[in-house]
Amino acid sequence: MRSFFLSITMVLFAGLALAQDFSNMSDSQREDFGAAVRAYLLENPEVIMEAVAVLEERQTEQAASSDQDLITQNFDALFNDGYSFVDGNPDGTLLMVEFIDYKCGYCKKAHPDVKILLENNPDIRLIIKEFPILGEESTLSARAAVAVLINDGDEIYGAFSDALMTENGPLNEISVPMIAESVGADSAKMMEMLDSPIITQIIQSNYALARAMQISGTPSFVMADRLMRGYVPLAQMQQIVDDVREAQN
Repeated sequence: MRSFFLSITMVLFAGLALAQDFSNMSDSQREDFGAAVRAYLLENPEVIMEAVAVLEERQTEQAASSDQDLITQNFDALFNDGYSFVDGNPDGTLLMVEFIDYKCGYCKKAHPDVKILLENNPDIRLIIKEFPILGEESTLSARAAVAVLINDGDEIYGAFSDALMTENGPLNEISVPMIAESVGADSAKMMEMLDSPIITQIIQSNYALARAMQISGTPSFVMADRLMRGYVPLAQMQQIVDDVREAQN
């Protein structure tokens, strides 16, 4: 934090120096000028806070613009990959993507919020990206979910994904087939398919997309032209939905 404020002070100093044609000053004039700037900032520290606010606003705007570019560049991979599970309204006009990991605590926290968001906003088309990044249990459960989607279809996958996300115990070769059976999936076929090249290709494509989007954690959300890395409370997510909907109308 100290270095951050030092940087701000240096920027202010440089701006003032430029205005005073610092390069043409003598050594004594530079010393006097530096002392005057220091005294001014000590007497008016609110100037530094104003500069911090301006800098943060510019950084936020730059980050938003960069994220919008990433979404535009990866639009089809995000919203039209042809293999990811689609929740909510398949014909919804408000496009949303969630990158998930079944061992992620914040994904589990976000899960009921996302369900409520879909219930309250029937125009959302939600695309789920399996993005296992937290170890062997994450990978096993993600590959199992993709196998169920391929073998058993959307409805069973939806139930299986929900069950995996709400499971607080271990996700291993004993528990995952039991969870699959509990929702009506063919667990034997699922386990046979775990190492299938098509599942590997899907997971690797999701990894590549996450790298392209500069996403390294879960949950992460893309909503129209907005990118949210990390957990977002329901109220804030609803506000983003309202803002996107208003911008589209």
